[in-house]
Amino acid sequence: MGAKKETLNGIGLSKEDYAGAPSTLCRGCGHNAIVNQMIAACYEENIPPEKVVKFSGIGCSSKAPTYFLSRSFGFNGLHGRMPSLATGALFADTSLIGIGVSGDGDSASIGMGQFKHVMRRNLPLVYIIANNGVYGLTKGQISATAEEGLALKNQSQNMYMPIDIVWEALVGRASFVARGFSGDPKQLKDLFKAALHHRGMAVIDVISPCVTFNNKDDTLHSYAWGKLHEVALHELSFVPAAEIVTVDYEKGQTAKVDLHDGTHIILKKLEHGYEPGDRGAALQLLEEANRKQELVTGLIYIDPDQKTIFDIDYLPPKRLNRVPAEELRPSRESLNKVNALMV
Repeated sequence: MGAKKETLNGIGLSKEDYAGAPSTLCRGCGHNAIVNQMIAACYEENIPPEKVVKFSGIGCSSKAPTYFLSRSFGFNGLHGRMPSLATGALFADTSLIGIGVSGDGDSASIGMGQFKHVMRRNLPLVYIIANNGVYGLTKGQISATAEEGLALKNQSQNMYMPIDIVWEALVGRASFVARGFSGDPKQLKDLFKAALHHRGMAVIDVISPCVTFNNKDDTLHSYAWGKLHEVALHELSFVPAAEIVTVDYEKGQTAKVDLHDGTHIILKKLEHGYEPGDRGAALQLLEEANRKQELVTGLIYIDPDQKTIFDIDYLPPKRLNRVPAEELRPSRESLNKVNALMV
């Protein structure tokens, strides 16, 4: 028998071309699902790996970019400082697709300041937060997203109210806010596809169980709890620009969300009959879900027309990292004029 023939995507690449180094994460770690679905999303969307630039901070979550798109540029930075790295790199070349992978420790604790400011600036970035409620890399200390009353082995009981990543992203004015569950790979892949085509800050809070330190069946970041309490807002399908849009009207109402590049998201309403274009309704939904201890997943909010930081700062069409030194350097005449004003 001959070797199995690889299936190539629309730009002639195999799925293997989107892989990274072998994962060193624990077997069963939810972060591996994030890696696998990002590989699948980029492969199916015909995105050249070289068009992607990856960023991360510190933690198990921030190791994840090593395990996908090895042909892409990447930078693993300081704890909580991933948004600064992303801002600088994407300002230098606005044609790149930015993917940032962080965690509840990296973004909700030491990096909260940077997280909130990059939200309001609406930097075009896919910002994934692998959220497991613990500091897995440093052996399972309770994180800022852990539920009140959580008691883990060899750790004290958490006495504080948790930070809700999605709530913070909504209040921070991110233009795309979603929540996924690593135990629901199909929904996660479609959320990644939509985020990759969104022009603006796309925050995806992924409940990603830590099988080593925080996976007791009664904890809010476990597989068992997630599967039992997940409430999907809608069936979500990503539709490429060249694909004919078809929807099934018999199974419920649908809503189409247009993205900037001609692609679409088709949302088929389920129990909630939920529209993701109302920020106030999204906050109310989260408040109700938190009260019921439900894991609401799906596209929670989107504004495809919100101005990005590139629009606000009037970046020129030419990529800044391609501008020659002679154009960047002020002429002697202009410097003399400036100096004369300082006298």
